[in-house]
Amino acid sequence: MEEEYIKLIFGLKLKQIRTEKNLSLFGLSKLTGLSKSYLNEIEKGKKFPKTDKIVILAEKLEVPYDQLVSLKLDKNLAPVGEILQSKILKEIPLELFGIQESTLIDIVANAPVKVNAFISTIIEIAQHYSFSRESFYLASVRSFQEANNNYFDDLEQQVLAFSRTYQVDLTQKISSQELEDILIEEFGYTINSEELTKHQELGNLRSIFVPKTKTLLLANQIDDAQRTFIYAKELAYHFLDIQDRLYTFSWIKFDNFDQVLNNFYASYFAGALMIPRATLTTQLKVLFEKETFQKDAFLQLMHRFNASPESFYQRLTNILPKDFNIQNLFFLRFTHKANSEKFHLTKELHLSHQHSPHANETNEHYCRRWVSLNVLETISKSDETHVFDLQISHYPEDDMQYLVLSSATKDPFKDNQYRSISVGLLLNKQLQKKVSFLGDPNIKTREVGVTCERCSIADCEVRKAAPIVLQKQQRDAKTAAVVQELVGKFG
Repeated sequence: MEEEYIKLIFGLKLKQIRTEKNLSLFGLSKLTGLSKSYLNEIEKGKKFPKTDKIVILAEKLEVPYDQLVSLKLDKNLAPVGEILQSKILKEIPLELFGIQESTLIDIVANAPVKVNAFISTIIEIAQHYSFSRESFYLASVRSFQEANNNYFDDLEQQVLAFSRTYQVDLTQKISSQELEDILIEEFGYTINSEELTKHQELGNLRSIFVPKTKTLLLANQIDDAQRTFIYAKELAYHFLDIQDRLYTFSWIKFDNFDQVLNNFYASYFAGALMIPRATLTTQLKVLFEKETFQKDAFLQLMHRFNASPESFYQRLTNILPKDFNIQNLFFLRFTHKANSEKFHLTKELHLSHQHSPHANETNEHYCRRWVSLNVLETISKSDETHVFDLQISHYPEDDMQYLVLSSATKDPFKDNQYRSISVGLLLNKQLQKKVSFLGDPNIKTREVGVTCERCSIADCEVRKAAPIVLQKQQRDAKTAAVVQELVGKFG
């Protein structure tokens, strides 16, 4: 264990034993002959006493020496010890969020019982909802993105530097061949597009990188846009000098948080390389100045880049907050199997605040009025390769409206599986200033909920479940009102 954690655990135990014996620091000081300030430093985890001092403490507090120096905590403080011994605080770069590890340790030392209750609650919630270490790290990365409005200028500048170094013309559509040449000529890569197909167990993987021989194994069913993204990520690892990285895409395991964060950096670099900021910003301005929504122009803009719809929508979440000051937005990715009633929200991002459409882990039914689900149902019943639609979604519960753009495509790696990607923009004065086509009568407006179980929309034609959560809330509210009335009557 880290030395400071050993100090902290000893301090927690000493404070717990002292308080159980109803001793103040002043009282323990008189009892042991050790100064109050010294004992205070020990309890805060800032100092670790020498053996002779521990002997005195054990003797005066009437506890065995071995018990006092043991790293084992009793059940009341065990969760705190588990967090410290897990080294999770070491794995998460707290400085990214402006947090010092020493600050957290001081909080634990000064209020261990309350902190323990909080940690126990988090652990219980995590267990109840199968919240894994992976989920925690991904949530941390999302929070990091949100804290920076999902725009990272240093990475944008690195992309420009890369284009100058390797003479990549960012005004033209980038091909996978162009990036493959750089990988082979500059970094000694060997590209193998046959091996992965020989292993049925690897059907969901797009690529594996073998660092020892610099061999990049690729799935042969990927299209050129996917191949370009994989190549761009590999180049990002080299150009950004990232050593601690993941070696599979999609990734299946990680050793620490830095690998997850570096995977995000490489993905951001790839998206910025494939969809250059200057070109996208210029074209979006033209699109936003139109009085009516130009669907064909929007789709042409999406297809102008050698990138998947998901990469394009992800890139919108970088550019809109920075270059258009449209910061109240969300990003959603759903998956759906044909002829199934199940829709899975597998990725989300919310900027500025937690918007209404968010993931639900209690098997509730997502609102069937969402355009994100409608495009999935449409493509699953057609032969089309890309279905696009947009709508203004109005949430009566919080009286907010969002312009939501959504694209659905087939999953190339799974039979009868589809995915939709959506970006929702909060309708406010800022959006009205930037987007002229909001008044287009051809854009339909629909009242929506989050899940059927929480939705108050009456006579919904696509409802999949009764509003049981909402009904319980209403019953509880009525009960509380009657109780309040009785308190007033007899009080």
